[in-house]
Amino acid sequence: MEKPRQSFFGLWNISFGFFGIQIGFALQNANMSRVFQTLGASMDDLPALWVAAPLTGLIVQPIIGHMSDRTWSRLGRRRPYFLTGALLAALALFVMPLAPGMGAALVFASAMLWLLDASLNVSMEPFRAFVGDMLRTDQHSAGYAVQTAFIGAGAVVGSIFPWLLEHLGVANLATPGALPDTVRWSFQAGGVALLVAVVWTVVTTREYSPAEQAAFADADETPVDVPVRALAAKSFGSSAMWAVLGLIVIALVEGFALEKEVYLLGGLLVLYGALSAIAISLARKGKTSGMLASIVGDFAGMPEVMKRLALVQFFSWSALFIMWINTTPVVTQYVFGSSDAASAAYNEGANWVNVLFTVYNGVAAVAALFLLPFLSRKLGQVLTHSLCLCIGAAGFLGFFVLRDPQALLLCEIGIGVAWASILAMPYAILASNLPQAKLGIYMGLFNVFVVIPQLLVATVMGTLMKAFFPGEPVWTMLFAAAAWIIAALAMLRVSASLPAHRTEPSHA
Repeated sequence: MEKPRQSFFGLWNISFGFFGIQIGFALQNANMSRVFQTLGASMDDLPALWVAAPLTGLIVQPIIGHMSDRTWSRLGRRRPYFLTGALLAALALFVMPLAPGMGAALVFASAMLWLLDASLNVSMEPFRAFVGDMLRTDQHSAGYAVQTAFIGAGAVVGSIFPWLLEHLGVANLATPGALPDTVRWSFQAGGVALLVAVVWTVVTTREYSPAEQAAFADADETPVDVPVRALAAKSFGSSAMWAVLGLIVIALVEGFALEKEVYLLGGLLVLYGALSAIAISLARKGKTSGMLASIVGDFAGMPEVMKRLALVQFFSWSALFIMWINTTPVVTQYVFGSSDAASAAYNEGANWVNVLFTVYNGVAAVAALFLLPFLSRKLGQVLTHSLCLCIGAAGFLGFFVLRDPQALLLCEIGIGVAWASILAMPYAILASNLPQAKLGIYMGLFNVFVVIPQLLVATVMGTLMKAFFPGEPVWTMLFAAAAWIIAALAMLRVSASLPAHRTEPSHA
């Protein structure tokens, strides 16, 4: 039995909520460095303050993926999570501008970033699986392309808010330590838009019941409990290895005077070692139905295509997090000539960053609907993604050498093409090659390879920059370009892990 083919409006309704979610992410990505610097944070403080975002995703997404695979309520399987996350994210966006009036403004802003990112992740993770749930295999590329278009459009709206408000006469300057009205009003408007978009998807879609999903399932799929049952055969040696590696990282912090945030990385490795040991013990006792054993078992038993795409994701998202943290410092310092967050030049540069982010997201929306389908038909999904990453790397190189704000718009075109592909191609490949009954948990676990590189950037990049390029954030753009070149090369290994009938160019 095959799922019904969705019309264009069906594809629209399935992914429209992502428009609102991405407005929230765009406001966060383009403005949080500005918020932190306005509240007194130094350039060296930014990676540590940003660490809440990836850490939250690392924790939340696998848990939500596991839970949503097993949920069925009056609202369905995924929609309860869309709505809950949207309500909490809207609350965080409304409260964030109150930070300057709090006694510990930076602490409050960091806490709101944590709440915002956690809530956005609660909504976002099920949306990835939702496309796979609702669409037949030959529509996966089209479904993720439409989702990417909404991501790009939402990011355009979120990124352009402060710049647009300034041109409508809203004040873009404030007293030292206070947020401009452009930023405050943007967060509040974004909260409303996010909630309305997610409610649209909740109201206009009907999820397939568990019985219908079972009828649609591929008879050749691997039984869903195989990975967790295989966990019982694993030794505790791998668990010990992860824990020892974490202890080594912690020791290196003291031995080489690394940034204290690196303790977080070591602690996560030790924690994973301990949790995997507990999961193996539970599996050996036959207790394989619990969340911990299921998540660790699925992580340890990832399909080969997911493992190869994980390496691509690792380097792809390393570059993106470098960009989100450092574009504002790079543009304000090198193009507009100021690092003083209270100066007119700095705020003009910060608003130009919103324009730049608007361009790359707008390009991504257009590329997802027109360029990616064309390239995918001609080259296949694998070569298309590799080519797009190379185009994006050229955009980062432009930031390293160009000092004209208008010329940076050309760089954003290349970055936008790569961004569109990052949001569409890996997920389309996964949705067509993973067990449909476990799309939620696998999409959540795939996010680990989005989050780990962000944690590394947030904890290690500051140390590298202090040691080799103090006060020169432009060098981060060279790191970003190199990361996307490595990701493009790693993508070429993915074809070998795909079934023969799925290695041909996609005609979705």
